[in-house]
Amino acid sequence: MEKMIPFIRVMEDGDIEKLDGMVDAFLLEENPDEQYGLADLLTEYGFIQEAIKTLENLNFLFPEEDQLKIDLAQLFLELNKEDDALEMLSNIEKNSESYPQALLTLADYYQMIGLYEVAEHKIEEAIALLPGEPLLQYAKGELLFETGRYLEAARLMEDLLASKSELQGVDLSLKIAEIYSAGAAYEEAIPYYTEALQKEAAPEVLFQAGYAFFQVRQYETAAKHLNHLLEIDPDFFSGYMLLAETYAMLEKNEEALSAITDGIARDEFEKEYYLFAGKISLKLGRVKEAEGFLQEAIALDPEYMDAIYILSSLFSQEEMDEELIDLYETLKQEQFEMSSMYPLLATAYERLEMYEKAYEFYKLAYTEHKEDAAFLEKYLYFLLEDGKREEAREIISILQELQPENSEWFDMME
Repeated sequence: MEKMIPFIRVMEDGDIEKLDGMVDAFLLEENPDEQYGLADLLTEYGFIQEAIKTLENLNFLFPEEDQLKIDLAQLFLELNKEDDALEMLSNIEKNSESYPQALLTLADYYQMIGLYEVAEHKIEEAIALLPGEPLLQYAKGELLFETGRYLEAARLMEDLLASKSELQGVDLSLKIAEIYSAGAAYEEAIPYYTEALQKEAAPEVLFQAGYAFFQVRQYETAAKHLNHLLEIDPDFFSGYMLLAETYAMLEKNEEALSAITDGIARDEFEKEYYLFAGKISLKLGRVKEAEGFLQEAIALDPEYMDAIYILSSLFSQEEMDEELIDLYETLKQEQFEMSSMYPLLATAYERLEMYEKAYEFYKLAYTEHKEDAAFLEKYLYFLLEDGKREEAREIISILQELQPENSEWFDMME
């Protein structure tokens, strides 16, 4: 290890020229085992070209060592030198002990370029040679997972779990949970998340488990996991939104608002936090507080349609007509139009007795709301009040089609 310390220092400094000279000298002076160790170190630090140089030297010295060819092929693939990689692997004979690993490397390559059937064929060929090899079974499971064959992948991983809990540092319980979750089989995923959490309550696992419990409507357990998550990692930002949503489903709106405001305190630039806080504030009847949150969301994204619509609806419902018109004018200055505001603006101008502007927005809204009976009824009475009888007839005709059981429209037409 002491011989590697100078290399580590040079790599951390990023001095490529000096590193090249040191590697050349090392290859002349040190034994093959030391050289192989250097190749591992260079790969670990991301100096792939230098690692290839080291392995090529060893391959020249020991052309019969197929493991060196596999190592080189894997590094060539990292550099997108597919032809060089395939040439290396093609030099490995079928009777070689390393042939199954070569097949697995080929499978990784074909999987990477999207040729999943070819990749699966290579893995199956390797499994036929080494039927009891867990790494090959795991590789097949990962391929099935990536191609959306979740149930097959989970079953295969469960077979592996029966004999061992980890494989090359991978927690198989957690892997099975992730596979089931990817296939939306959250009920099946939960026992495996629970098993994984018994080993280590890692933040990401707590979040995934919380999400799974949320999906199966076990909100109390979801909240427990998410609170634990935020205790150990207060900067796990997505946890705040999920926790707030969980409390909202439990109708614990005060706790939901508290959770999302904690999230805002951690990440004041997340517009979705403000939108959710605005919605919850409205549920709690805190209109001014809701307005403030929604204004913040729009300040972060002037074209945030969800926040704009909810704030517009709030202004309309509270008959804050001037505020609604100001919001529209501000958006218009930003060259942003939102047609869902037109019916609300028509009502606002009508209440302010600005009938020409009201008529303008009723006409604009009419284009996209010809099947909205509630809007058409309001528009109809506005037209009748304004003496626009011919236009009113058109609206009545549409209402007759939409609500043929309502005799009022037929009586009105007569």
